[in-house]
Amino acid sequence: MQEIVGYKSIALDIAHRIVSGEFPVQSKISGRTLLASHYNVSPETIRKAIGLLKDEDIVSVSQGKEIMVISDHNAYEYITRNNYLKSVYSLKQDLEQLLAQKKEIDHKFEALLSEITTTSDRLKNLKPYHPVEITVSEHSHAVGKTIADLQFWQNTGATILALRRGTQVSISPGPHVILGANDVIVVVGDGHVQEKTEHFINRFQPEE
Repeated sequence: MQEIVGYKSIALDIAHRIVSGEFPVQSKISGRTLLASHYNVSPETIRKAIGLLKDEDIVSVSQGKEIMVISDHNAYEYITRNNYLKSVYSLKQDLEQLLAQKKEIDHKFEALLSEITTTSDRLKNLKPYHPVEITVSEHSHAVGKTIADLQFWQNTGATILALRRGTQVSISPGPHVILGANDVIVVVGDGHVQEKTEHFINRFQPEE
């Protein structure tokens, strides 16, 4: 019984491929041996499938066993009459495609999850998590100096998440970024981060 369903399913799949234009009218379909290899069944099962399509005037088979597509209309009618029977091979192809897409999505998810985990590990000891904004005053000693020059983290314990300059925003600015008047730095740190950073950035003269 499994073989009957098998060759009928193959016949339907080939009919689907004819209707879709993969096998155009007047084109030759690869021989039974190649088809058997594609569907992973015996040449006899393919012979039965092709026999069904021949009986429906969908394909012709020459004495040299050459398979020729002769009617996409008959192929469509054949599919319509047999719409109760799904092509397991078409479904298998759909499943393989979905599995490949799932694998790609899983890979992207794992990469994103790794990135989130890394970020969380880096920030897990920084409280509060909510960032605070500090505006660099015009008279600040920090104006014209780089973040590295200021030894920012050593002096404040704060981590700079972003720097806003007018309408431009830089995420995680590097140590060589030069601070300017009215720059807004976004930082996270311990409970006193805002007070310490404000005091450090906006004092007029560096502490001796």
